[in-house]
Amino acid sequence: MSGTLYLCATPIGNLEDITFRVINTLKEVDLIAAEDTRHSIKLLNHFEIKTKMTSYHEYNRVEKAKVLVKQLQEGKDIALITDAGTPGISDPGEELVRQCHEAGITVTALPGACALINALIISGQPTRRFCFEAFLPSDKKERKQILDSLENETRSIIIYEAPHRLVRTLEELHEVLGDRSMTLCRELTKKHESIFKSTLGEILAYHRENPPKGECVMIIEGKSFQELKEESQEEFLKIPLSEHMNRYMDQGYSKKEAMKLVAKDRGVGKREIYQQLLEEE
Repeated sequence: MSGTLYLCATPIGNLEDITFRVINTLKEVDLIAAEDTRHSIKLLNHFEIKTKMTSYHEYNRVEKAKVLVKQLQEGKDIALITDAGTPGISDPGEELVRQCHEAGITVTALPGACALINALIISGQPTRRFCFEAFLPSDKKERKQILDSLENETRSIIIYEAPHRLVRTLEELHEVLGDRSMTLCRELTKKHESIFKSTLGEILAYHRENPPKGECVMIIEGKSFQELKEESQEEFLKIPLSEHMNRYMDQGYSKKEAMKLVAKDRGVGKREIYQQLLEEE
């Protein structure tokens, strides 16, 4: 029988974040695949875990995943851990999980610490709907595409950033998103954990004068549906009414149907559109 891949959440700061189940699983599996064995050995030593480790990281994720899948097929149970938090989220574990599913191997997750969830629930920002961008890409073109796509995002936006790049990223976000409500979380679950809730502009101004320390999670308020509606109406009001009507009629709508859609776009009644059309004639 094939073995099982266990995705084990490890502490994001405080060592007591780990669960009893994760500790026991790490002791019982045949092998632990770790993002950085030099980092993870400290965790294993702390909890007196003697299980053998192997390295699994971004630069060997495809080929090493094949090796791990073969070992799982031979019946070994393997635990996957990342440097901090839940594996598989914005890390190479995603590839191993994909290959396991293709090979028909059982994958299970042992819940625990996750920086994006911790930050979200203490942020004071809306939590019902959110999107997670992890670290923004370094490639300029791709980075711009993602930033532009966030301009009209209505969900709370969660982004990770390293302290030495924080100011630059805040500048870019402020330029694209404007002065939204924002919360900056640093050093989550550690001794110097901090939560700074203000506006994007104020947080940017503060960190220009006070260089941040520690890994950062940014939670930014999404654009309201009302704002989107108002902006959309403003755009429609910039084009002539006849052109607006023709856009719909060219799609096959009748004049009556087009008037109804145009009225909705412009935030006015259908009768007002009819009157304006009469005046234009």
